[in-house]
Amino acid sequence: MKRMTWHLAGALAGTLLLTATGCSKNAEMAADSGGGAGAVASPEGAALAYEHDLDIRLDAAQIGPRVKQIADACQAARFGDCAVLQVGQQGGEYPTGSIRVRIAPKGVEPIIGLAGQGGEVSSRNTHAEDLAQQVADTALTKARLEKEHARLLAYQDSKNITTADLLVVSQRLAEIEAGVEQANKDAAQQRRRIDTQLVTMQFHTPSGQRSRSEIGEALRESGAILTSSVAFVIRAMAALLPVAVVLWVFGWIGLKLWRRRQRRLQATH
Repeated sequence: MKRMTWHLAGALAGTLLLTATGCSKNAEMAADSGGGAGAVASPEGAALAYEHDLDIRLDAAQIGPRVKQIADACQAARFGDCAVLQVGQQGGEYPTGSIRVRIAPKGVEPIIGLAGQGGEVSSRNTHAEDLAQQVADTALTKARLEKEHARLLAYQDSKNITTADLLVVSQRLAEIEAGVEQANKDAAQQRRRIDTQLVTMQFHTPSGQRSRSEIGEALRESGAILTSSVAFVIRAMAALLPVAVVLWVFGWIGLKLWRRRQRRLQATH
């Protein structure tokens, strides 16, 4: 009985060990997949258009090459279907960069991981717009137009139609066909927004680099500030000098007159 108990305990321990090993391997596979397992996708039957906004802190020297690296990876479809919508870069004391892409849901996390390599994702915001009503309205409009188009085609083939009615029907058919084409474009755009996701990445330098840049900029500007201050003092002195001379002359004349009056008063007494 005791031997059987030990056998059961050993079998249970082996099972737990295999289970733990399998879980560990699964976790490693999920980690190696580039984070794609964490991607948010529109649920089946829903019409959600996801957008991601990220702020990434990266060394100034890496911002330009990183933006280009992301654009190249997107255009090469490295992480799946992807299109570059906007690229921006600004140099100077506080260099910045930005790139906006539309990518398949499975590529969202990998491309964000590429953007944040060697840096820090300081903020991330994910939100979705529900396009269900827009999709339903577009489908309803298209169905209504197609139904009217079929009815007018049948009326156009009628033998009792007059020439005037034929002209009106032909004009209306052209309008309906243009409306159907626009509905198809709207439906394709809505489907694209649902099937892919918009990712906007903004790159900035870390706060430490900005502080050092501000100190350096202040030191460089100190000479110009001192020069401007001295120039201001010189201009102020030049502007006040004529006034000071005039006041001094009037004061000197007034003092002379006062002293003369005092002497006259002393003489009369």
